[in-house]
Amino acid sequence: MTTHDLPSFAVHIPDAELEVEPLDPSQIVSGTPEVTGKVLWESADGKQLRGIWQITPGVVTDTEANELFVVVSGRATVAVEGGDTLEIGPGDACVLREGDRTTWTVHETLRKAYHISL
Repeated sequence: MTTHDLPSFAVHIPDAELEVEPLDPSQIVSGTPEVTGKVLWESADGKQLRGIWQITPGVVTDTEANELFVVVSGRATVAVEGGDTLEIGPGDACVLREGDRTTWTVHETLRKAYHISL
């Protein structure tokens, strides 16, 4: 069974067990951030993902997908190249556009629930 075949379900995000996701060393600007996550649902065509993602303190760069996420815990500053600098924390919803080049300064381990469109 693939995740797009799962019935409706609920997950308590703060307690969900996550799996290590390797971080490309070229993305790390400073610190020793570690990334974990879990895909909860994926569309049959693989173009829609919903899940949980976490990163420990440090500074990393990324090129974003089209994403909506809600921060569950932690705090970070997300600088969007050529755009705004976003201060995010628990309860904040954030939308990042596909192709945004970002620098994440993670102040406290950040956990988010996300929906990505590829």
